Amino acid sequence: MMDFLNSVVAFFQTGGAFMYPILVVFALGAAVAIERYVRLVYERHTNRATWEKLQPVLNTGDFDRARNLVKDDNTGVGRLLAMGLERQGAVRRREDIEIAMEESIMETIPQLEKRTPYVALGSNIATLLGLLGTIMGLIEAFTAVANANPAEKADLLSASISVAMNTTAFGLMVGIALLIVHALLNSLTGQIVDSLEMVSVKALNIMSSGTRRRSEASAEEKAPTAKPVNRDIEQTQKAQQNAAAADAGADKNSKPESA
Repeated sequence: MMDFLNSVVAFFQTGGAFMYPILVVFALGAAVAIERYVRLVYERHTNRATWEKLQPVLNTGDFDRARNLVKDDNTGVGRLLAMGLERQGAVRRREDIEIAMEESIMETIPQLEKRTPYVALGSNIATLLGLLGTIMGLIEAFTAVANANPAEKADLLSASISVAMNTTAFGLMVGIALLIVHALLNSLTGQIVDSLEMVSVKALNIMSSGTRRRSEASAEEKAPTAKPVNRDIEQTQKAQQNAAAADAGADKNSKPESA
């Protein structure tokens, strides 16, 4: 273990002055990557917990309770459902609810991607600094060889090139590491965005079906109910009307005879 650490220290010391800027870039990129990873993992966890809490409430159709639950919720899913439920209670149109949820997703994406491009920028800078350090080292090496003793030129040139290549190697190591971390952060961000879109579609379908059921129920309540017809009563009423008409005709026929 000590031999490995000694070799790393020797590798760093023989790399030249450009090893220090590359180390600073690596430290900054690693700090941004750790902060972004912790933030994205926390966002994914809170989004999942919020959706598991709200999905049963939405399935029961209790949208008023759902609005109260997401009123002070600052997670991505909470803000998404808050905007959708606000439109659902006001206009009850599927298109308006969908547009509101898409707007919430568009506002959340920049917060998820914030500072992540700096990791890729650090990767490029580290690689370029390594190449620049190598070029500067080679320039110094050939300048020193030009003024050196001819017998020592070969040994001096090989040693100088070996030192200059350390800068390129270190720059590439830092650049590759930061590039891999940047890809992982982008993948995690994409998973969170996909989960928000899935929640948006599921919540929209639940809201639309709940609104449709309420509209159908209110229409049935407002529809006039037909009174049941009792055929016995109807036949009795017709018989009474016929008997009254027959009595009236009999009275008219008996009046001339009595006169």
